Amino acid sequence: MEISKELHDRLEQLNAKYQAIGQDLISYLDGLLYADVTTYWDYIQLDTLLSLQKPKTKFPDEVVFIIYHQITELYFKLALQEFTALGEKASPTREEFINRVGRINRYFEALIKSFSIMVDGMDREEFLKFRMSLLPASGFQSAQYRQIELHSTDFINLVDKAARNDFSETASVEEMYQRIYWKSGATEAETGNKTLTLTQFEERYEQEFIALGKQCVTQNLWQIYLRLPKEDQSAKQVIEALKTNDLNVNVYWPLAHYKSAVRYLAKKDSDIAATGGTNWQKYLPPKFQKRIFYPELWTEDEKENWGKGWVEDQIREILKGA
Repeated sequence: MEISKELHDRLEQLNAKYQAIGQDLISYLDGLLYADVTTYWDYIQLDTLLSLQKPKTKFPDEVVFIIYHQITELYFKLALQEFTALGEKASPTREEFINRVGRINRYFEALIKSFSIMVDGMDREEFLKFRMSLLPASGFQSAQYRQIELHSTDFINLVDKAARNDFSETASVEEMYQRIYWKSGATEAETGNKTLTLTQFEERYEQEFIALGKQCVTQNLWQIYLRLPKEDQSAKQVIEALKTNDLNVNVYWPLAHYKSAVRYLAKKDSDIAATGGTNWQKYLPPKFQKRIFYPELWTEDEKENWGKGWVEDQIREILKGA
């Protein structure tokens, strides 16, 4: 076989690459010679992937429930990868910022648009039965979603809105964490006590969240934005990327969950409790939480009416058929 110039050049480049790290190219070529070719099913670990659904009951729609939540967590992982990549940039460019935040926005938009898989894709009576076998697990316990929040904004914006004015600019992450908004969403609706769902969650992740919160003091998306040149900070595409992120994570995604909760848990005369005992009626609607990642980018009127209107419309629509 004649060695073409192209093949010769590639071998030279490979030899230089491995010499630079003190490795022998021939050994690596031997490894390539003996290795099996990659197949699609091995590359994406298909057999393992399809074995990860472990229903607790025999109701078929429980598999829908499991798979959609697994898909959600995979999209969250992709989003976190983008946050991390941006956070590592000491001086990100406008293009890098728009590209990375645009990816995060597309991941969330895919999830929001596909939520009908959950809302319309399960039999209500089946769900109300198999959900009881999941106690006290809850989607509230998605650690990756909390990590996305920590990566997005200054910590003070994640503090319960009633307590934000209690903290000075020098307040520590540990202090603010004690009043983080999601704790009020995992209290028993009747007694106000911590649910087992929250207790488990804190035991598993509290220290990780605090450590990440400290890291994100300088690496959250808002701080990355502030590192852009002034002319880039005012660029329309940059502002739109951030505002879209704010709406996706804090309005449209929670409202998609709220619509599902109303469909499955709300009744005309009373509400069914969530599996973890979370107070979903007060926790999910954005108008109650007023969680806004980038308040500086919104008008006072927009902040005042954050998430209103859509919720009431959805409740009326769903309860018509309840």
